[in-house]
Amino acid sequence: MSNAQAMKIELLVVPDCPNTRLAADRLRQTLDGLGLHDVTFQTHTVADQAEAEAAHFAGSPTFLIDGRDPFAEPGRAAGLTCRVYATPDGLTGVPATDQLRQALSNAL
Repeated sequence: MSNAQAMKIELLVVPDCPNTRLAADRLRQTLDGLGLHDVTFQTHTVADQAEAEAAHFAGSPTFLIDGRDPFAEPGRAAGLTCRVYATPDGLTGVPATDQLRQALSNAL
């Protein structure tokens, strides 16, 4: 999977985000589940509003795959906030594993 090797994945969070650990763990587990054991990701803390706007940061945690937010909602303002994802089990602070798997598969 040469595409996977070149894939750039970032996890953007705010300081002290309560979902950082779960988001990172779920991302790693999903990558491993897809057989992408060698694909790494960086976690980056967004420190201020200017940085949030420059990164089009839609709240913590935000997953970027090759610079694109696969869960972006049109018109959502950038900001240093918590993010909520609509999942089959209701609203939660991280996307469901299947949603993350689909986003990663689409990027391949």
